[in-house]
Amino acid sequence: MQFLKILFWCLLAFVAALFTYGNWASVPVQLWSNLVADVNLPFLLLCTFLAGLVPTALWGGAQRWRLRQRLSQSERTLRDLRAAVAATEPPTPPAPAPPAVLPPQPAA
Repeated sequence: MQFLKILFWCLLAFVAALFTYGNWASVPVQLWSNLVADVNLPFLLLCTFLAGLVPTALWGGAQRWRLRQRLSQSERTLRDLRAAVAATEPPTPPAPAPPAVLPPQPAA
């Protein structure tokens, strides 16, 4: 499975390198007050990709952290409730041991 992950990432990097090589052109970007920036197309696409990925990744990380906190709180509450129930129940007596069976003695 690890080999397939490595192969996937290598293929993705190769496709990205081909795209970068084939589209290495400057793109004019209109900024405020008639300011124009000439930006390479691959860099512009990388910036727009990261502008969408980073906030989503931060939101997902915050959600995971919050859910982990709620789960650990629930586990602590459950553990405390089990301990409280175990403390209020009377201890059960141990089960009697089964009678010992002696092996038959040979007749002399």
